[in-house]
Amino acid sequence: MSVYNGIGELTQNLFNVFDPELIIEPSAGKTFRTGNIEYDHLKGLEGVAYVTELVEENAWLTLKQAEAIVQLRGVEQNYGHATGLDTMLYEGEYLLSDDNTHYLLLGWNIMMRLGVNSMTNVPLSVHIPKRGTKSIGLTMDEAFMNGYAYVAGTFQVQEEIDNLYAVTDIDFVRQLMNYADDEVTALAVELREDANLAKVKKKMLSQLGDGYTVKDRYDQKPLYYKIFRSERLGVFLILSLIVLISTLNIIASLSLLITNKRKDISTLRALGMTSKDVRRVFFDEGLMIALVGVIAGLVTGFAVCMLQQHFGIVKIGANAIVDAFPVAMRVVDFVATFGVVTLLSAFVVWLTVRHVGIQEPRPTVGGTQ
Repeated sequence: MSVYNGIGELTQNLFNVFDPELIIEPSAGKTFRTGNIEYDHLKGLEGVAYVTELVEENAWLTLKQAEAIVQLRGVEQNYGHATGLDTMLYEGEYLLSDDNTHYLLLGWNIMMRLGVNSMTNVPLSVHIPKRGTKSIGLTMDEAFMNGYAYVAGTFQVQEEIDNLYAVTDIDFVRQLMNYADDEVTALAVELREDANLAKVKKKMLSQLGDGYTVKDRYDQKPLYYKIFRSERLGVFLILSLIVLISTLNIIASLSLLITNKRKDISTLRALGMTSKDVRRVFFDEGLMIALVGVIAGLVTGFAVCMLQQHFGIVKIGANAIVDAFPVAMRVVDFVATFGVVTLLSAFVVWLTVRHVGIQEPRPTVGGTQ
């Protein structure tokens, strides 16, 4: 469970490089203008670290015979530093614009499809469909807004992102889309470390009104988070089944113990104990066996996880984002494991002592039993 948590957190952190903590979008339509909202007041809300503008549009990148359909994300210059995208560069540098020259940061898979890198000294052609036009029967210049941009670098975040996104300067995308200087498709919001996400989200919704939506990371990728939680539950149920099967060892141990202790059982009965009392003795002993096992297992698991966290003993392999399997221990996993193992063991022990080898004493005849 701790390794699964570690992999999940690693994947989420990679998504977080691209997905802001909160994103503001119009409820209807594709764009809105920051001049129509209290933009400065929004940036000054308690808990907000910064708000940056985004303009996204599907684009067609071409270079000679190579081509790629991408989600072109126009961002402000500080976007990379704020999100950490500038630390995820595979090669090249984080550069969006320089004087009148525009640059692109490409996902690694897009770079491979186009056959380019930051050393390519030929600009890519960027084509975005014109709004309100139909491409049938039109020339390229009539159907598309066209621009040129050089490749500044390549990022490697996560396969889904690397296969889809290209990042550039927001003014370049506005120019291609004929947008106004304050027109955006979304606002990306990053919070301070001590901020309460739910409270900030509620304040923003109250300030913006019904014409806008505020999405957290779960809202931005609901399918991913639902699948992750379902998989985690599935893993826990499979492990519970393994524990249930392993309790067969307790059945075998208790059955042999009861068989070997028949004389002791007779002695206990002679001392006045009933069959119920004898079953309680063996139930307590079986439960002690289970508790010793689960405590020893949790301590061993904790030690193994600590070794993996600090020394990375189990490696993932070459070409991975991290060298070793990540581990993230959570108290709830230890508590849940202890509870499930204890309850399953108690149930199995109860069934065993109830049905195996402990019978009511036979009535005495002539002073002998």
